[in-house]
Amino acid sequence: MPGGLEAVYGVHAVEALLARGRAPSELWVQAGEAELRLNEIVEQARAAGSRVTLKAREELDALSTGGGAHQGLVALCAPLATENETGLKLRLDGWSHEEAPLFLVLDSVTDPHNLGACLRSADAAGAHGVIVPKDKSASLNATVRKVACGAAEVVPVYQVTNLARTLDAMKEAGVWVLGTAGEAEAMAFEADFTGPVAIVMGAEGKGMRRLTREHCDSLIKLPMAGSVSSLNVSVAAGICLFEAVRQRRNG
Repeated sequence: MPGGLEAVYGVHAVEALLARGRAPSELWVQAGEAELRLNEIVEQARAAGSRVTLKAREELDALSTGGGAHQGLVALCAPLATENETGLKLRLDGWSHEEAPLFLVLDSVTDPHNLGACLRSADAAGAHGVIVPKDKSASLNATVRKVACGAAEVVPVYQVTNLARTLDAMKEAGVWVLGTAGEAEAMAFEADFTGPVAIVMGAEGKGMRRLTREHCDSLIKLPMAGSVSSLNVSVAAGICLFEAVRQRRNG
């Protein structure tokens, strides 16, 4: 990849970049019919200062996972930046009591599709950030950016060295830490999400790590009426986040 740039592919992902004023350094467009179909996006990119280059489909396929998943567009952008514990502390120190912070914490979510979907839900719910451990998380790669449909560009992602220690720091700052676990007794819909809250989700199958679980203030679960024992982590995250939205609007 030229100049350390990263490929972002797909119509929605590229549209989100342009809509948020993050024009790519270069936009590769599939020559032929796709070039005509995508003319409006191409002109927006040119107007924003992007260099537009026509490429054969095979060249775009080589840059994107899933072959034709690029939909005729590949944007070359700078890699996404993450924040650390210092940035999180500044965010916690500066939160307004008129708008209680809402965080999503992902413990050991290593599938980029799940991470991207969680970022999309977090953005839609107005969450103030997503917290992930440095050594037990998917990286913010092109797949994450495509699945997130632009949310990866705007939702702050905090990569922390020690997740348990970070949860303790959040609790000291007045944030209530709610962990999700199948064996919990309390239902998510019974929990209070109206104050400063961090919702902790574990990886599918294994759930939260033991140390993460021990540093939560309380555990909650979703009611499961069918034959499956758990939901996809991004689905569960979306339900919990929007329960917080519901309570805050009603409150």
